[in-house]
Order: sequence, then structure tokens, then C-alpha cells
Amino acid sequence: MQVATDAVASWVAARPEVTRDFQHDADGHSKYWLKGYELLAALPEKQKRKPEQARAAETILNTGRETREAFLAQHVQAAYAALTRNQTRFVRVEELAYDASGLIPGLTPTRAQVAAQSEKMQADKDGIEVDQGLFLSRVLAHPECGKHLCHAMLLPTADALARRDELQTKGAVELNTASITRTGKAVVITMRNPRYLNAEDGSTLTETELAVDLALLDAKSELVALRGDRVEHPKYAGRRIFSAGINLTHLYYGKIPYIWYITRDMGIVNKMLRGLARPDADPDEIFGGTSEKPWVAAVDTFAIGGGCQILLTMDYVIAASDAYMTLPARKEGIIPGVSNMRLPRFVGDRIARQAIMYGRRLDCDTPEGRMICDEIVAPSEMDAALARVISNFTDSGVVSAAGNRRAFRVSEEPLDTFRRYMAVYCREQAYCHFSPALIGNLEKHWNAQQRKI
Repeated sequence: MQVATDAVASWVAARPEVTRDFQHDADGHSKYWLKGYELLAALPEKQKRKPEQARAAETILNTGRETREAFLAQHVQAAYAALTRNQTRFVRVEELAYDASGLIPGLTPTRAQVAAQSEKMQADKDGIEVDQGLFLSRVLAHPECGKHLCHAMLLPTADALARRDELQTKGAVELNTASITRTGKAVVITMRNPRYLNAEDGSTLTETELAVDLALLDAKSELVALRGDRVEHPKYAGRRIFSAGINLTHLYYGKIPYIWYITRDMGIVNKMLRGLARPDADPDEIFGGTSEKPWVAAVDTFAIGGGCQILLTMDYVIAASDAYMTLPARKEGIIPGVSNMRLPRFVGDRIARQAIMYGRRLDCDTPEGRMICDEIVAPSEMDAALARVISNFTDSGVVSAAGNRRAFRVSEEPLDTFRRYMAVYCREQAYCHFSPALIGNLEKHWNAQQRKI
């Protein structure tokens, strides 16, 4: 025990200084961080540690994070330049976070390290993925690097570009967790994860973004409609549900990696709000370098968590009179995506804080709910209402849709404001994701220990 404690103390004392020499600092810090990972790996598994060992692990993690922050404060621009060839190539966040571990070993965890952590319950993880959050936060906090990263995440994925002709020719694409169907001048995306009430998790992330990209790339449609599929849960069997938000069962069992949040909010959700970017055009609203369409959502039953977050990017929302919305961040112990910035635009600061920090439920058919939902109809009339709204939007052509959307955004949420928000979100969500409070909240409010994957 004393040997391990002494080794950690010696390591802390050898903390390298930050200079202005990028390569010198990268080499010195890399050796230091790798030694820190080595010391952490030598300790028993988290739940088996004695108090002294737990304190040693905490010291290793905290010191490592402090030194990474200090290094990145000086060298993030140089690191990002090396990773993107001086911003001549676009790299998505889920690749960038791992590429950084190749450029400067120890700066972020490797794929193998994160894969090993994914085999553990969330409560049993040390939170080495926080290092990814610190790195991405610093990248986004730098105006030039952060804007370039936002641009990368607004580009259509390679899979979408490879499959765009499929929707063009067939008028429909079937995926495991989503489907896209052309209906007149609109395309309808149906989200599905029926066992988990259409919750979002690792199985839905890639396919939902593919569906969004294909819908926006489709040259034969003018509008995108979004709806949840019918589910198989006994309580709601045969009913449509918009979304149950993040899959809390998967979260509790450690199957939601940290990078999932960032990929989702900078990719899927931001594309709904801003459209698709082009590699050769600035996506900032001032320059108009995006291709976008208006979005309509049909909310059946409920839109919880991430489902409610999505509604804040929509141009028009139809809801069943018995549907409701929640952002149960307090009960989950995480930050609800970009809702902290977007929700106050709809319901004001006080109600937004009540919803996010105190769990207030917003029934769609109430004055507060109607601040988010444009039209309330009987549950039995949802199909007809969606068809009618699609027809009304597209019968005369969607006039100046992209221009009007950009005009709203430039005053409400310009790309640079989003970048700054995400810089904070990347860091804070990383700490929330690995907080003991998250596990306590899931066990208290979700009865998580009784749930099965």
C-alpha cells in the first residue's frame, strides 16, 4: 500500500511545466500522462479499493486533468492544426477524440481503454473519458478551431453520401432504428427503438443521423416530418411514442460512452436546426452555407429528455392533447443537451429552470406546453393532422424557408453562440456522466438496479 502511495506522490511531484514549445511539451506531458494511466491501472478495480487506494486514484485523475487543462490552454491550436492538417481536413468529434490519443499519447484515452471501460457498470468506471471532454471543450473554446469542428459535424456522413441515391430512386429507406419515406413533397422520418419506448442509445445514434442526412439531401422533398414509431411495451402496446430520451437502462449499465452526447448534439440535433453544410462553404448564418428544410414534429404520448430537446429545433410541432414533455435532468444527473440555451427562448427563464433543475412536467395542452407546441389535436386525429400540416406547408411551395430559418437563428442562436455553449457542455457533461450522483439518481428515481438490458 505504501509503495503505491509513494509512487503516486512521486508522480505528482514530477508534474511537467508548460512552455511555448509545443513538441517539447507534448513529449514531456505524454510520458507523464501515460505514467498516470499506468499507476491507475495498477490499482484494484474501483469498487474493491481501500480508502487509501481510492484517494490515490482520485489524485491521479485530478492531477492528470489539471495538467491536460494547462497543456491545452497553451497548445490546443497547435494540436488541432496537427490533427486536421492545418484545417484542410474535417474530422468528426468521435474520431478527433481518439486521433488525439495517437498524436499525443495520454492526452485522451485510446479506443482500447474506452472499450475496456464499456464492459463495466457506469458506477465502476474511473471516468477516463473526462479527458476527451476536456480536450473537446478546449477545441470548441478556441474560435477558429471550434468553428471548424462545428463545420465538420454539419457535413453529411460518408454513409449518407453513399446511399443518397437509394432514397432518390426508391422513395424510402428502411434502417433498424429509423425509416425514411417520401410522402408527396415531404419525407417522414420515423424513429424506433420499441423495446425501450423509442429511447436513444448506441444502437440509434448512427442510423438516426443517416436518416436526417438522407432527408436533407433528398432533392425531391421540401420538408421533413419527424415522428416516433409504435412500441411493444405492455403499458403502451400499439401506441406511438415520440421519444423516451436517453436509454437510462443502457446508461446505468455503462453502455453509453461519453462521446455519444457530443456526437448527437453536434451532429443529429444541430443538423435539424441548421441543415447540412458543404466542405467549400462557411456554415455561419451570415454566409448562408447550409442546405436546409423546415421540420415538423408529431408528438404522440410523450417527448421525454432528448425527445423534448429535439422539439426545440423544430419549425412546427403538432401534439396529441394527452401528450406531455419533460427534461428530467435533475433525476438523471446530466445536462439535457442544448436545452439550457434553447428552452428559455420558448417558455422563459423561470419555467426553463423549473423544467431542467426541478423536474417540472409540461403538458402539451396547457399554456406552457403551447409555447413549444403549435397545434394540439385529439390523439385519434394525429395522422390526419400531420398529413394536413405537410400539405399546408408544401402545397404552395416552401417559400424562402432556408432564408427565414437563418434570419431567426442569427439573432437567436448563431453558430458562434452554439460553439461557445458546446465548449461548456463538453466539459460539464463529462463530469456529470461519471458523477456518483448520476448513479444515485438513477437508482432512486429510475429503480435502475432492477432493470435489465
